[in-house]
Amino acid sequence: MKSIVIYFSRAGYNYVNGQIKKLTIGNVEIIANKIAKLTNSDTFKIEQVYPYSKDYSECIDEAKNDQRNDARPELKNYPQNLEKYDVIYLGYPNYWGTMPMPVFTLLEKAKLTNKIIKPFCSHEGSGLGRSKEDIKKLCPEAKVEKAIAIHGANYIEEELENWIIK
Repeated sequence: MKSIVIYFSRAGYNYVNGQIKKLTIGNVEIIANKIAKLTNSDTFKIEQVYPYSKDYSECIDEAKNDQRNDARPELKNYPQNLEKYDVIYLGYPNYWGTMPMPVFTLLEKAKLTNKIIKPFCSHEGSGLGRSKEDIKKLCPEAKVEKAIAIHGANYIEEELENWIIK
């Protein structure tokens, strides 16, 4: 089966293990690259036309405002030829119990009928939240399989491999 890793990740200042740290690569991108390598998948990074600030506090305000307003931020582009993929590994950080709103934008526009979606998220203690349920609502004609929540970018490789196989 052909697969793609579609993910939203944010570099810059992030909350990591109780501290604000500057990341050159976001946690989800680190995990996405590992999944792509393990599964020989293509990758696609979800990017906004107007990205959230690299400053942590400003980003929090912007992202929270988008969620409060149920916004659909405009994206720079969309993955092409999704029909050739059977499996979509969908990655995102947990923002207030669900996915960042740019992921909602992509899922509403993408045609994911009959696709297998395997969600994964990065979090700092809140797990998956309601993100899997939100994916099911946005993609009712896709099969949403078991999701995995990863604290930061830390993971046990064997656990990640087992999740991919199942």
